Amino acid sequence: MKKINIVGTSGSGKSTVGQRLATKLNIPFIEMDALYWKPNWQEPSDEEFFAHLATALQQDRWVLDGNYNRTVAIKWADVDTVIWIDYSFARTLFQAVRRAIVRSLGQKEIWANTGNKESLRKTFFSKDSIILWTLKTYKKNRTRYQALLDDPNYSHIQFVRLTSPAKVDAFINQMSVD
Repeated sequence: MKKINIVGTSGSGKSTVGQRLATKLNIPFIEMDALYWKPNWQEPSDEEFFAHLATALQQDRWVLDGNYNRTVAIKWADVDTVIWIDYSFARTLFQAVRRAIVRSLGQKEIWANTGNKESLRKTFFSKDSIILWTLKTYKKNRTRYQALLDDPNYSHIQFVRLTSPAKVDAFINQMSVD
């Protein structure tokens, strides 16, 4: 495994798993949200975002976390492994809520040089709520990733589906640096 994409619904733990795996394999970790979000929660054009992503993926080895379905052609062009964090709905929702509360109360900048911080108002009382996003996308993401797993166009990719934190731990613990 040299080029790995971690996917899963918001709140599933993609970044945490990605950072752990990158550390274990001693390869760069790339967070798609950090490439995407601009200061003050501004969104880039697709052209700008795709260019940032393509540049970041020019390395020989990496662990990339993130879905962004419209980037599949870019991020899966050279990927050899896709790890799907597919926890139960209850577990994923719990993690999303916990993360949102911790971020809101901590008021730490999420991505360097953006000034972007979570707030309780945005988390619980906004149409842009990450919790609402998790609720809306959980089932759709599971359906989509199962279809991609079965799609012969991606038969060259090793798909790994991890359904619990214990399975994530076992998977990462059995990894070795090449």
